[in-house]
Amino acid sequence: MKNSFKRLLNKSIIPALIVTLVLSLGFSSRLRAAQADTSGVVFTSAPTAADSVSAQQKVEKPTAVKAAGATVVKSEEKPQTLWQIFIGGLLGGFAALIMPCIYPLLPLTVSFFTKKAGSRQKAVFQSLIYGLSIIVIYVSLGFIITLLFGSDALNSLATNGIFNFFFFLLLVAFGASFLGAFELQLPSKLANKLDENSDKGGMTGIFFMAATLVVVSFSCTGPIIGSLLVSAATKGERLGPAVGMLGFSAALAIPFTIFALFPSLLKSLPKSGGWLNSVKVVLGFLELAFALKFLSNVDLAYHWNWLGREVFLSLWIAIGLLLGLYLIGKIRFSHDSPVEHLSVFRTFIALVVFAFTFYMIPGLWGAPLKVISGFLPPPATQDFYLSNNAGSGGDAPAQNVSIKEKKYEKLFKNGRHAGLNEWYDYNQALQVSKELKKPILIDFTGWNCANCRKMEQEVWSNAEVHKRLQNDFVLLELYVDEKQELPAQEQYVSTFSGKKIKTIGNKNSDYEASKFNVNSQPYYVIINARGDVLVPPQGAYYSVDNYIKYLDSGKAAFQNNNGSN
Repeated sequence: MKNSFKRLLNKSIIPALIVTLVLSLGFSSRLRAAQADTSGVVFTSAPTAADSVSAQQKVEKPTAVKAAGATVVKSEEKPQTLWQIFIGGLLGGFAALIMPCIYPLLPLTVSFFTKKAGSRQKAVFQSLIYGLSIIVIYVSLGFIITLLFGSDALNSLATNGIFNFFFFLLLVAFGASFLGAFELQLPSKLANKLDENSDKGGMTGIFFMAATLVVVSFSCTGPIIGSLLVSAATKGERLGPAVGMLGFSAALAIPFTIFALFPSLLKSLPKSGGWLNSVKVVLGFLELAFALKFLSNVDLAYHWNWLGREVFLSLWIAIGLLLGLYLIGKIRFSHDSPVEHLSVFRTFIALVVFAFTFYMIPGLWGAPLKVISGFLPPPATQDFYLSNNAGSGGDAPAQNVSIKEKKYEKLFKNGRHAGLNEWYDYNQALQVSKELKKPILIDFTGWNCANCRKMEQEVWSNAEVHKRLQNDFVLLELYVDEKQELPAQEQYVSTFSGKKIKTIGNKNSDYEASKFNVNSQPYYVIINARGDVLVPPQGAYYSVDNYIKYLDSGKAAFQNNNGSN
């Protein structure tokens, strides 16, 4: 066992990226770029849900909204539950288990304990300690990240430009590593030191054996752990990183214990071979695909206009084709074994990959691609559509109002919806509502909001919903993650959170949190020209019938008040 660990260490070693990842979780949420003019790039953070929660301890709750039957309700969009985070970690752990750095050690470790213990009972006990040690090490890592940086700092990373761009680069590096460009390993001195301590007797030696496994398997587990930690930290509960690591480590530890209890099951395991490296390569392609989502987040938030919808899709299609060709053995990397024949399982995986890739191709000409709409840039970022009814090609009906120039219209051109007349300033929307005698539908949204894109593609695209949005409402789009700074005279200190409101996104987020005690998107509120809420607001709910009823109830409430403004 010990010699096997050392053989694994005789590979090229580069500085550990996990140290960079852990440090970035704390520092990137605190970094702010110096102020620049409107043409420059300024990295800032929008207030998070955690900000709103902490602010409630400082100020009284907002006064009740003055509208008959109106109540303030929480959005139906919720952060990941601890169970969801645990299951995500579990799946990540099972993926790591069949990587070439861990899988060959499974029978080796079990046989080591069986021979060293001398009896089956003692071998089982030592294997349990070994598995428990793995869990303790990984869960401790999750706790350390939360304790060092706190939930507020971790949550703020979700909308932080530096973090999103850093994570894009990190996933590209991880993907390149899985494809065989280089090996990611922690310094050999650390592994050697742990290996020396594993010679100690008793439970201490077993614990250091587990620690040695964690270190030497980093080249395979590092990318999965990094992705899991950041996802759990930015989208989950306070204990998200620890719970995610619990699921991940359990998936690694349980097989060692099971095979120690039933050694005969080892005979049923597939033999190590080229298929283990194939797992790494497949995960490498997936890392590259998901990296583009983080680059898209930054591109949209800071209006770089690098990654339009068709460019994003072209890159995903190219990755899908390469992955499919790899699975059927048409392309190989330097460390791959030749694919002499396709197994049934590999054939089915290749079919799924090719089918998904072909599904994306019509999106280059404007197909909605509802299955992945939440991951794609908004339709208005696409330059070419076969149909004039898609993307930004549809013309919205003219509105006969006194306001001739929409505030921020050019800034939000990439978020436009075909055939709809959007407004982006609250005061202008109130004026338009008064002149047209129509209720206002406030859409609290965001450039990086996947659920917003899904609602727009699955619900707003429906003909009946679209007709109501077009004819019956003044549509007010309030982006909570827009980084454009407000003029100096419009900046202020929030009485709700106590924070300086400097950007358009800060202002919209502060309004949502202080008025409705909610800070999640999408969030829909129907009001009149006085700002009174007409019906209870609602969040993401992917039912066309439900949304039609919601819009109709808002219109009816407006008319029942004689359209009073």
